[in-house]
Amino acid sequence: MGKIKVKKFSGELVDFNIEKLKASLRRTKAGEELIQNIVNTVNSRLYDGITTKEIYQMAFKMLNKSRSRSNASRYKLKKAIMELGPSGFPFEKFVAAIIKEEGYETEVGVIVEGHCVTHEVDVVVKNDHKHIMVECKYHNQQGRVNDVKIPLYIQSRFLDIEKEHKKEEGNHFIHEQWIYTNTRFSSEAIKYGECAGLKLVSWDYPHNNSLSVEINKHGLFPITTLTTLSKKDIEKLLEKGYVLCKDICNNPNILTEAGIDRTKHKKIMQNAKELSEYYHNNQHKNNK
Repeated sequence: MGKIKVKKFSGELVDFNIEKLKASLRRTKAGEELIQNIVNTVNSRLYDGITTKEIYQMAFKMLNKSRSRSNASRYKLKKAIMELGPSGFPFEKFVAAIIKEEGYETEVGVIVEGHCVTHEVDVVVKNDHKHIMVECKYHNQQGRVNDVKIPLYIQSRFLDIEKEHKKEEGNHFIHEQWIYTNTRFSSEAIKYGECAGLKLVSWDYPHNNSLSVEINKHGLFPITTLTTLSKKDIEKLLEKGYVLCKDICNNPNILTEAGIDRTKHKKIMQNAKELSEYYHNNQHKNNK
């Protein structure tokens, strides 16, 4: 019998890789016994053409039934970013929060004059030395790839802004341009970005500073990772401008402010604190 084929979100069929599944489960920080139980369950239900979505749902269900809800929360991180929609604005705020942790000042949705037209820049980033224009490409479906047209278009906006501000101020108003996406860039987009001096950040690129790495490095998990929040609860919090679990940990009153059922507050807080405390405990260990 040949290898089991798995269907990805893009429709592509690939060989099932048990080690890849184990690696994704280990990133949740679940115990080895639970990981092995999940792997055994998935193995027993595999069939040719099974989708990655079905495998994800099996693993997520078992993680969510485990003693620590934070395991399931970490496992659903990629899906959780896609649930920040339907508009891209919560994703822009989320990206701004991540960049702010690196020591920059950030401002979301800034109107900037260009030489030819006016532009709305998703996030303007600055420190004592430079200003950076950040564009966010948010998608609510997996499998979406940002092709070379994205960096080409964004660079043209950058050049229009740069031309106007060089004329007015005699120096560069915007020194760099960054593009963040919650999915992926095509190889041509990456090639062009590297050549043109754009910083591209996707779910898994660049390897050591990807979006997933930065989220885990700073412990900035979106509220959509919390398995104790309903879809309606999430909508209420996003409408109020809250995008981070950290917001809930720092100010539990936002649950009341958003009109979330009081009987759920304790479980929501516990879920948010588990994520936060695990991150802070790990940081403490790493700093020793």
